[in-house]
Amino acid sequence: MDICYYGNPILREKGRLVTQFDKALQDYVRALTAEMYEKDGIGLASQQVGQAVQIAVIDVSRVDTTPEVLLDGKVLHFSLLMPLVIINPVIRTIGREKTVRDEGCLSFPEIFEPVERVYEIEVKYQDEHGQSHALRCNAMLARCIQHETDHLNGILFIDRMNKNVFKQVEPQLEFIKQNYI
Repeated sequence: MDICYYGNPILREKGRLVTQFDKALQDYVRALTAEMYEKDGIGLASQQVGQAVQIAVIDVSRVDTTPEVLLDGKVLHFSLLMPLVIINPVIRTIGREKTVRDEGCLSFPEIFEPVERVYEIEVKYQDEHGQSHALRCNAMLARCIQHETDHLNGILFIDRMNKNVFKQVEPQLEFIKQNYI
C-alpha cells in the first residue's frame, strides 16, 4: 500500500459504506493495519491508501494510557481493543468539553499543529466481521477516532485548524502538493 499525500483528490472523497464483510475485507483490514504500523502511525483511514470506503484502523496504545472506555455497555481497558477497526462509523459527541492538542497525519509529512476536538465521544461502528458496536471513550482515543472518521468523510485535519495556524502551514502544504504526489 502507498500513502496518498495532501493534494491527492481521494483524500477529499467521502467513503462508500461497507456492506460486504468477507475474507477479502478481513485481508484488507490486516493490510491496512500492517501499513499503519509500518509507517509508525496511530491511525489510518482507507482514503489514505487510495480506497474511498468507510474503514479505518487505530492503535493509540503507545501514545496514551488514560482513555476511559465503555464498549457495548461494558467497562474495559482500552488496550484490549487495540488495534481498533472501525467500519461505517457514526460519532456522537458527549458533553461540551474540548481540548486542543497537536495532531499529525501520515498524509501530511512533518506537519504537527494544534487542533481543537471534543474530549469525549460515542462512536457506533461495525468491526471487520460485521458486528455492530457502541464505543464511548475520551482522551487520545476519542481524538484519533474523530480524526480518522473525518478522513472517511473527506475532511482533513487542516480543515479543523485555527485560521492563523493554517496560514502558517500553507507553505508546507504547497510543498507536499508539489513534491509528494
